[in-house]
Amino acid sequence: MAPTVFYGIMAAGGSVAASTPSSSPPEVARQINLTESKMVICSPDLKALAAAGGTAAGLPADRILYIGDTHEFKLFEAKTDKEVPLSKEQLDWERVTDQTTLENTVGCYIYSSGTTGVPKAVKISHSNMIAQTMFISTPTIEYYKKRPGPGMKYITLAHLPAAHISGLQAYIVNQTFMGGVVYWMKKFNFPEFLGYMKKYKVTTFFSVPPIYLMIAKSPLVTDQFDSVEFALTGAAALGRETQIEAQKKIGKGKGILGQTWGLSETTGGFTILPRHMTDDTGSVSMIVANCEARLVDEEGKDVEVGEPGEMWCRGPIVTKGYYKNEQANKEAFVDGWFCTGDRLSFKDGKFYFVDRKKELIKYKGFQVAPAELEALLVTHPKIQDAAVIGVDGEGTELPRAYVVADKKQISAEEIAKWVEGQVASYKKLRGGVIFIDAIPKSPSGKILRKDLRALVKRETSAKL
Repeated sequence: MAPTVFYGIMAAGGSVAASTPSSSPPEVARQINLTESKMVICSPDLKALAAAGGTAAGLPADRILYIGDTHEFKLFEAKTDKEVPLSKEQLDWERVTDQTTLENTVGCYIYSSGTTGVPKAVKISHSNMIAQTMFISTPTIEYYKKRPGPGMKYITLAHLPAAHISGLQAYIVNQTFMGGVVYWMKKFNFPEFLGYMKKYKVTTFFSVPPIYLMIAKSPLVTDQFDSVEFALTGAAALGRETQIEAQKKIGKGKGILGQTWGLSETTGGFTILPRHMTDDTGSVSMIVANCEARLVDEEGKDVEVGEPGEMWCRGPIVTKGYYKNEQANKEAFVDGWFCTGDRLSFKDGKFYFVDRKKELIKYKGFQVAPAELEALLVTHPKIQDAAVIGVDGEGTELPRAYVVADKKQISAEEIAKWVEGQVASYKKLRGGVIFIDAIPKSPSGKILRKDLRALVKRETSAKL
């Protein structure tokens, strides 16, 4: 349903505002009002959510459209005297070719993940999407043209939300350009995911760190990824060790697993690993063609090579800004550069993710990157997942770890001591180790640290 609806709205001259199924009715209502949406389209299983959100936003009932599955059928040219849309002739719809118009016409709105606050509506233009597709897909096509033997069959499995920029580009836009096949999962389930990967002989896929963590650690993974030639991960940091372990399962150990870095505001990947290269250093690769990047300090000055700095981006895949949010636009752009809020470093021609600028833990003047500690924690064989935040402690911040692990097999003290033996003194888990059933994450796999901070706040209030 998603590709048909997406391109249908585009052809009609409209814009798609993608909302994730995990949204609450108030969130859906806010998104409808923010982008001034005139209609809600969803599958029948989301009828209640769409109705509640639409009603709260003031949409009449006839503005909510439910499109369900049907039996498989083959389309032929209609032979009837009645007017039908099915014909060999091309539909009469506006074809825009003016570059300025394409750059300034919104094709879709992507709601930012909201990991640090209320989600904003990111404006993605037609040019943004086409540029992203060309930068990512064209090098892959050229690579297989030059490689001896048969070209690559583009077969992928849609298992991430299509409302996320990576899902939208990988499953709807890129596959159309590549002439590939996409098999869709209604809802992610790891055992089913493994079964589909093997059944459909998937050759390439993009996924997020939590899923690669399962691929690296789960005993259920055997030969399901043998057909995969090239895989990518993004949306959050993937530790080097986890990447190496996951790559061993890709293409019988001969497949490539590369990291990409990007945001909704960069229409997805701003960096990518070239198809002919491999990397086991934990980098997020190199910036895509025709784009520029800077790493700057707190004063907006370029940092030295190898030093961490905030990533500033510029290029045809970068958004023009947020819809109806001028304050956010003023804060996000400096002299045409988009200020991402992510800190990276650059060495040996590659970028390395450090952490979100706002998520750094400051312990007695030292900066502690949660992503570094998280990458370390998940390498422990008895820890399935982990997240780190800073908690208050005598005028400073203390690193605290939330872990998914069996208390019967390992204790909080053992985890803290294990970490202490592998990091600098200021990075020790002085804020403690807390066991949790699951790490709160967004649909795109980003850790929702604000939810963990809310836990801390409730714990503190309960003690008063």
